[in-house]
Amino acid sequence: MRRDRPTPSLLLALLVATGCGAAPSDESAETRASVPTREAPPPSVRPTDPDSVEPRDPSRTWVVLLGTGTPGSEPDRSGPSTAIVAGGNAYLIDAGPGVVRRAAAGAIVSGLTALYPANLRVAFFTHLHSDHTLGYPDLILSPWVLGRSEPLRVYGPPGLDAMTTALLQAYQEDIRARVEGPEQLRRDQLEVQTHEVEPGLIFDDGVLQVEAFAVPHGTWEHAYGFKLTTADRTVVISGDTGPFDGLAEIAAGADVLIHEAYGAEGLRERDADIQQYHASVHTSAVKVGQIAAQAGVGTVILHHQLHLGGETEEALVDQVRLSFDGEVAYGHDLDVF
Repeated sequence: MRRDRPTPSLLLALLVATGCGAAPSDESAETRASVPTREAPPPSVRPTDPDSVEPRDPSRTWVVLLGTGTPGSEPDRSGPSTAIVAGGNAYLIDAGPGVVRRAAAGAIVSGLTALYPANLRVAFFTHLHSDHTLGYPDLILSPWVLGRSEPLRVYGPPGLDAMTTALLQAYQEDIRARVEGPEQLRRDQLEVQTHEVEPGLIFDDGVLQVEAFAVPHGTWEHAYGFKLTTADRTVVISGDTGPFDGLAEIAAGADVLIHEAYGAEGLRERDADIQQYHASVHTSAVKVGQIAAQAGVGTVILHHQLHLGGETEEALVDQVRLSFDGEVAYGHDLDVF
């Protein structure tokens, strides 16, 4: 399956989006191959074809995979981050490496202007593992430099307050130079409003309602998944989690289940200690299919995928399909659903 990179015209468009260049007049990005399913999914769940980008229906809720990666340094997969776009707002779940640039690219690929850096104002963290938070200082600082005029609101597990304070302290000289130097940025517009949350309803702004639920993830005392509900869609994001049967009840009837996954066959080829670790802190694609079938969800999107034995993308999708007969997508960065 061909996975195209952004073309030079797309990159120039990104420069325009951040005020750094001129837009080409007659070029567009290359086409991304459709998701590897046995039958073509209906338009409601087909990833976006960047060659045919049209204004999105603002009354609909859109899911944009900004990053699907793992701690592995895969050049075509940024760190884990997912955007829910609804009511003209973008809501980010996790902020892996490269999150702001991926959001800018997502704005171009999807036509959703809520993803432009200056519009990134709300984020939720499943847990504080480095691969899910290395983009947090980027999310704090880059949109501020690029024109964000409202506080950044972030929600996540205990420890988020201390992390935020430490990051602002670490970048104090950068902040000072941008406020006192020729840029003359406003310090008050760098405000970060942190909310350390427990399982339950954690957010409701009239457009999006977010419920957090606890998931097992190794020795983390606080690791969450999220159930996100808008007027037209319910999306459940697993977060990083070991096998968790309770997820089927939480996700019951959801339109979309976005779940991390590793290849079950590949794990069997690894050393015993690796098998024990991944089997306890992550979830196999086979198990994801069982959970999805129990929950009766409409679509499964795999992200944060681990190919422990070199399995193909199709192999992971097929493992989900052993139990689940709905739509299954192998998520790539910048896919839109």
